[in-house]
Amino acid sequence: MNILVCNVGSTSLKYQLIAMEGETVLAKGKMERVGTDRAEYSHEDAKGGRIREELPLRDHGQGIERMLRALIGPVVPSLDSVDCVGFKVVLAKDITGVQELTEEVLAAMEAMNGIAPAHNPPYIAAVRQFRRIVPSVPLIGSFETGFHRNLPPKAYLYSIPKDYARRGVRRYGYHGASHEYLSGRVAELTGRRDLKLVTCHLGGSGSLAAVDAGVSIDTTLGFSLQCGIMHNNRCGDIDPYLPVYLQETEGMTLEEVKTLLTKKSGLLGLSGVSNDLRDIEAAAEAGNPDARECVETYAYYIRKQIGAYAAAMGGLDAVAFGGGIGENSARVRELSTEGLGFLGLDLDRERNRTARCDAEISSATSRVKAFILATNEEIVVARKARDFLSDPGA
Repeated sequence: MNILVCNVGSTSLKYQLIAMEGETVLAKGKMERVGTDRAEYSHEDAKGGRIREELPLRDHGQGIERMLRALIGPVVPSLDSVDCVGFKVVLAKDITGVQELTEEVLAAMEAMNGIAPAHNPPYIAAVRQFRRIVPSVPLIGSFETGFHRNLPPKAYLYSIPKDYARRGVRRYGYHGASHEYLSGRVAELTGRRDLKLVTCHLGGSGSLAAVDAGVSIDTTLGFSLQCGIMHNNRCGDIDPYLPVYLQETEGMTLEEVKTLLTKKSGLLGLSGVSNDLRDIEAAAEAGNPDARECVETYAYYIRKQIGAYAAAMGGLDAVAFGGGIGENSARVRELSTEGLGFLGLDLDRERNRTARCDAEISSATSRVKAFILATNEEIVVARKARDFLSDPGA
């Protein structure tokens, strides 16, 4: 069985074509800075084919077209060689887990577009694009909320009238495939399934999760993807009265406030440089004080959350860093763990600076282990799609 996994991020598109017997990756690729004239595309396949190019990508639809040109012919003779397309979908009204992406399910996703405006519409468009191209191929979605479905009420309830929770206003949590992969990989590396672990999925969109013995008990993203640590363009946690102030005192409209908080804030707004941490770190190294403060503030949010989750779990055994920033920014990892010696976490700075995935970066004497891991959301989605096709009722 060959499964093509299409992972549509807010500013990225990643994919893997996997032969599930042996879980052999036939081809994989990623596009970053989607929505710009300088998108970066890399692709490689098991036959030795490689692509590295910079190109304009107006939207994810153009990215899918480029992906298919790289796959059909060079890797497989036609899309008939693909048995399933799996998607790491985000959110749907009253639906989670693994689902066939029927029009009914897509309608449930559309009902939540206002909560996930940067994520749901591109995924819905991608699913419908594939349905037009390969109408006979099953399209299976694994919802990001699934890994967090067992959060206890004390973690998912908001302090507003309880009737809203009964109507679905609660913390859902996202990035489930990444947190699930990171927690499973740490268990493999340590030989322990009983870990109190903080998983840090850090990228254009980021979140942390408290994972106790493989079960998510809390996570930073909530009802929407606008909260938690700061993101590339999105503000993360702010005073909930700030939007009221901006409208009543600054004279902004609701749409202007939404644009400010979801498109002009986060790393972009605080640094004034870019929504890409690589650009911000370069500016900080060149002496830009706003860029330096942005990096330090970003890491401070993460460090506070690691401490909070250690308290929530009653201890801490390990911390895992994944995602584009988590895997590649030694500076963020260093600042995010600075001062956590009281929890038993001591980073080895040289390891942290030179190590590549998958690697331990804590010191030899550190009681709490720290890891850099190449998160693999695609294999999680592929396994779930395979299992669903084998037994849809499981």
